[in-house]
Amino acid sequence: MCGRYFLDTLPELLAEQFRTHKHPVYQVSYNVAPTNRVLALRTHGVELEWANLSWGLVPSWSRDPKAGVKSINARAETAAEKPMFRSALKARRCIVPASGYYEWQKHDGGKTPFAIVPTEQAALAFAGIWEHHTDHDGVVLESVAILTAEPTPALACIHDRMPIMLQPEQYAIWLGEDPTPARALLTGHLGVPVKPYAVSSAVGNVRNNYSGLIAPA
Repeated sequence: MCGRYFLDTLPELLAEQFRTHKHPVYQVSYNVAPTNRVLALRTHGVELEWANLSWGLVPSWSRDPKAGVKSINARAETAAEKPMFRSALKARRCIVPASGYYEWQKHDGGKTPFAIVPTEQAALAFAGIWEHHTDHDGVVLESVAILTAEPTPALACIHDRMPIMLQPEQYAIWLGEDPTPARALLTGHLGVPVKPYAVSSAVGNVRNNYSGLIAPA
């Protein structure tokens, strides 16, 4: 799964990588957690736009906006069939940029947190889906989930799931109107080069949010 990540990439580098005319506006965070507002790239008509969405997908028909905390990730293997995700996967795909993400490796005696970071791009590009929910008081909530798949061999020793990370040439396919070629990308083995390294256990506390969290342990 992907339950924590960080984003401190300069806005101008994100605009360059994702080929947007506008720089994104976001708050740097070294410990992005579920229900936080997160940066996402999506289409608006024929244009690309940056949006800040709540992490944890809440479908339009949900009676409980708090349900999103249980749906921060969507399994790529079943998302097209799950009522929670299938509509968004078909029509509302987005990209969630991350400077890196955290995963915990279980072992005798506890868990070791790792940071997984890109080695060639300024940021990772998570495949995401988003939803629009309006409650009975007219309050609008736009939310997002990150697609996950089985890990690459290099990451399987850390965790049994990983976020789907897109290559630059796949951005337009994932954000395009046609869901068929987009669904062909629902595999974790897209060839994005990353590097894992152990970090401090302090990242396990969501109240900790400082640059030292991403330093090698």
